[in-house]
Amino acid sequence: MAKSDITGRRKLRGNHVSHSNVKTKRWQNVNVQRRRVWVPELRRFVSLNLTTRDIRTIDRIGLAAFAKKHGYGIPGL
Repeated sequence: MAKSDITGRRKLRGNHVSHSNVKTKRWQNVNVQRRRVWVPELRRFVSLNLTTRDIRTIDRIGLAAFAKKHGYGIPGL
């Protein structure tokens, strides 16, 4: 399943809404990427499934702060 390892974000149920306002069920998928992220505290790479929003936030605040914010423990931190 496409799911973020840290935030747990995954696909959502939504509706297609036609011009006549008929609603049909559909899925809204998240953009999950498999990434190797460098963790300076561990001095090694960690492979994670992350959404593109997670990747942007990690670039800004760092992996340790992002994981701590979401209650995800990285071994060794």
